[in-house]
Amino acid sequence: MTVTLTSTDERLAPARARPGVLGRLGGVAFRRRGRVLLAWLAALAIAFGLSAAFGGEFTADYSAPGSDSKQAQDLLAQRFPVRAGESVDVVVRADAAVTDPVVRAEVATLLDELAGLPHVTAADDPYASPGGVSPDGHTLLARLSLDVAIPADMPVADTERLLGAAEAASRPGLEVALGGQVIQEAEANEVGSEGIGLLVAAVILLVMFGTVVAAGLPIGVAVAGLAVSGVLTGLVTALFDVPNWAPILGSMLGIALGIDYALLMVTRFREWRAAGLDPEAATVATMDTAGRAVLVAGGTVMVSMLGLFAMGLAFMRGAAAVTMVAVFVVLAASVTLFPALLGYLGRWIDRLRVPLVPRPAAQARPAGAWAWWGRLVRRHRVVAVLTGVAALLALATPFLGVNFGFPDAGNDAEGTSSRRSYDAVAAAFGPGSNGPLLVVADPAVAERLSADLAGTPGVAAVSPVQVNPAGDTAVLSVIPLTGPQEAATQDLVRTIRDRVIPAATAGTGSEAHVGGMTATAIDSNTDLAARLPLLIGGVVLLSMLLLMLAFRSVLIPLTAAVLNLLSVVAAYGVVALTLEGGWLGKLIGIDTATPLAGFVPVLMFAVLFGLSMDYQVFLLSRMRETWVRTLSNERAVSVGLASTGRVITAAAAIMIAVFAAFVPVSDVAVKALGFGMAVAILIDVTVVRMLLVPAAMHLLGRANWWLPGPMERHLPQLHVEGRAHHAPATVSS
Repeated sequence: MTVTLTSTDERLAPARARPGVLGRLGGVAFRRRGRVLLAWLAALAIAFGLSAAFGGEFTADYSAPGSDSKQAQDLLAQRFPVRAGESVDVVVRADAAVTDPVVRAEVATLLDELAGLPHVTAADDPYASPGGVSPDGHTLLARLSLDVAIPADMPVADTERLLGAAEAASRPGLEVALGGQVIQEAEANEVGSEGIGLLVAAVILLVMFGTVVAAGLPIGVAVAGLAVSGVLTGLVTALFDVPNWAPILGSMLGIALGIDYALLMVTRFREWRAAGLDPEAATVATMDTAGRAVLVAGGTVMVSMLGLFAMGLAFMRGAAAVTMVAVFVVLAASVTLFPALLGYLGRWIDRLRVPLVPRPAAQARPAGAWAWWGRLVRRHRVVAVLTGVAALLALATPFLGVNFGFPDAGNDAEGTSSRRSYDAVAAAFGPGSNGPLLVVADPAVAERLSADLAGTPGVAAVSPVQVNPAGDTAVLSVIPLTGPQEAATQDLVRTIRDRVIPAATAGTGSEAHVGGMTATAIDSNTDLAARLPLLIGGVVLLSMLLLMLAFRSVLIPLTAAVLNLLSVVAAYGVVALTLEGGWLGKLIGIDTATPLAGFVPVLMFAVLFGLSMDYQVFLLSRMRETWVRTLSNERAVSVGLASTGRVITAAAAIMIAVFAAFVPVSDVAVKALGFGMAVAILIDVTVVRMLLVPAAMHLLGRANWWLPGPMERHLPQLHVEGRAHHAPATVSS
């Protein structure tokens, strides 16, 4: 079958119909382009002013609401604030014994200097503290208490002063390293990921369009959206608890979606121009067809982000709010700023040719290679479905053995102070010293509890009981035999909670809670796993409803949901394989076995499900456009695939580049998130969108477009294919 559109008149039918709201809005923006540009500049200035006046600070509480570790944390904050703040580990490794008078004098001088720096409230004396000196006598560990409760609240400049003092104190034969979350925050590298993503996207667009003007339009829309949404992040932090990595996620999506949406519309605009429309009419037609697809696609991303609110976690709400603002601004730029820019550049869309890059024909006739691929998939539809599903399941297999937990300093890059501190403590004091458990109890049972804990299998040591000045709260530090990320440590936490504490407090009416970073990480991951079904169920159902409204079908949303879930799980498997620290992990800078932070798959699902629906909308909008005219499913699938294959693959390449640009970031969770989403887009566009979707739709035939009669009569019409009124849009029962 030769895949072509039937005639110029047929192609122009949507343009000749009375434009809808988006088409009329595009026409207004085209004609009043100067005012639109001024409005966007004013919006940027207003956003900057509001953020400067009312903006908040980044903050995040990763503890699980109502959990045992959260109760311990709250008790410490209320009754024992000196133990509730962040701390910095000072690790000194000496060739001579650390008790040598010369070394001891140097350590005392260092600790006095550190204690006098901003935000340091106290410095422990390692020689007087139990367990401060290692059994071999060559390593000591002192802890600095800080007046900040959240690592992000510690100014990086002040942390760098701590690091500078430690570096100055080091000499041959005496190594000083600092550890702790505030140290990790300060050592996190910034690599200008947004700029890298934009640069790669520009190259791809130049190759695709062959002209600077056509390639520059998507970049312009993305940069404008990034500027406004980035400034608005300050306002979001005043309303929500926003983690410091949330702007990175917002930037990822803002850049990728802004370019992808404008790419789709530039392609459609060039087709309308090639069909004979003047620039204004082509702009109106573009907004009335591709613009509708963009709004539906953006709506699916917004729905996915809304699912994060169902998790009931403050930091998830903050991350979702920042991302939704970025997506909303991108959509606003797509339907207002883009047609305004066409008012200036539309006539010269094919100007400034790029040397040595052939300019593809701007016409509505599908490319020959994609038409050939469509015929191949149609002939081998059963094999395509079986092969595609088998490939996705194979990629998902490593996820079955994933280790959930929070990456710590032991997963940092070699050579950093935090990694050197972590390794030195593990070697000298045992791996459990990097993740002590804090047991908060009533003083009346503290001594008995201390004795019981000391005799518990898996416990290396228990610190002396510390009681707050009010005498109503006691704290014990419990050092496990195993490291923070090991399963045995999780088992120990459960044993303490389920057996040791109940036995020690039986009949006393007293309570005790297990806290600390290790216990908090365990509780948080458990809580996220319990809430994940809420996210999946809500996002899938709402996305299916939106697709049903857009494409007037029952099977299309169902097929999309199943295939998207398979795509996401396959990406999970690749990320799990990477975190094992083998050859694949080393390619992106992960050289040790690393746990998967529970929020990473949650965010990946929300983002990827929305992005997968994006490409589904791009593909299906052209399929439905042909189906409405011809009522031929075979023709609709073939034309849709051939017409959008090049656009979708180019859009995916841009999105992969944007996400992959975040891989060099030192934060392991962000690195895993960026790599995972880049891989997921690659899997989605190759295996799912270009193979499984057309093959499955060929198998289902006309049933793809079936909608029960009552639903057909009562569901509102979105006209995602444009407002041409030809054949009926669905096959009703």
